[in-house]
Amino acid sequence: MKTIGFTATAISVIALSAGAAAARDQVQVAGSSTVLPYSTIVAELFGENSDFATPVVESGGSSTGLRRFCEGVGENTIDIANASRKIRDSEVEECAANGVTDIMEVRIGYDGIVFANLADGNAFEFTPTDWFKALSAKVVEDGKIVDNTAANWSEVNPDLADQEILAFVPGTRHGTREVFEEKVILQGCEDSGALEVFTAEMGEDDAEAACMTLRTDGKSVDIDGDYTETLARINSSPNGIGVFGLSFYENNTDTLQVATMSGVTPSTETIASGEYPVSRPLFMYVKKAHISEVPGVKEFAEFFVSDEIAGPDGPLAEYGLVSDPELAETQAAVADEATMQ
Repeated sequence: MKTIGFTATAISVIALSAGAAAARDQVQVAGSSTVLPYSTIVAELFGENSDFATPVVESGGSSTGLRRFCEGVGENTIDIANASRKIRDSEVEECAANGVTDIMEVRIGYDGIVFANLADGNAFEFTPTDWFKALSAKVVEDGKIVDNTAANWSEVNPDLADQEILAFVPGTRHGTREVFEEKVILQGCEDSGALEVFTAEMGEDDAEAACMTLRTDGKSVDIDGDYTETLARINSSPNGIGVFGLSFYENNTDTLQVATMSGVTPSTETIASGEYPVSRPLFMYVKKAHISEVPGVKEFAEFFVSDEIAGPDGPLAEYGLVSDPELAETQAAVADEATMQ
């Protein structure tokens, strides 16, 4: 983790007293491995610069964090879920069924999904079509749907290296996986013309699902842990290409090189401008009912999205978070404890 400078001005955004004692005095956070490093940084700074206890931050993936968030209300349930995707309608329904009805959706900034391999390996210039043709379980050849048997990237696209296809992708509990499937695999299916063939045979919904169903023959490997596990797998399999969040790559540039996507190199600048095609907002979901029960819940959320922390010159930007151009609106919503409609 980088050493982070921190100015005293940010202290003004939080209360300096933990207030009345409660059954639990530590904010509990769980969820996305992409948001984990940001949340950990903020938790440490919050604990150092206030009289509140340092929040406990755990990973586990967006889906796992939201499942825990939706278990109910009370000191035995977490206060905040981190997510690298929006909460699903089915998760909102599960929350409501368990009494979690007032949910604050807080967008903390933006991140990009990048494709990286070892720094001394082949360089890659990808398109979504390349990834669809490499990893989808079914592809189209001569107008017919067939099993995908491509072994090397050069079979997918002759302009790519003659290197075996081996991709380490986040497992299905990670929000990064959902964005990868929709913005890369499904987009590649559409761009290649395969979606039209799938739709004609299966119908629209089944066609999209078929596009995003990945191979199970060892070419696509699910990683259920965090990005450090992905990096370890690449180190032991030099032909492997990993799917990461931008910030993780930027903190491992001594080991990894990043591919372009549709001719654009991922960076804070290209994500902020919208030029890089595989970017996504990052969220935390706050249980409003816990604001009055657990000291520091609202203050932590306010601290997280303050200009000094989440702004373009704050420590999160230094670590790779792309500051939200509508940060002021988010700050106002948190201050008002606005909930999802």
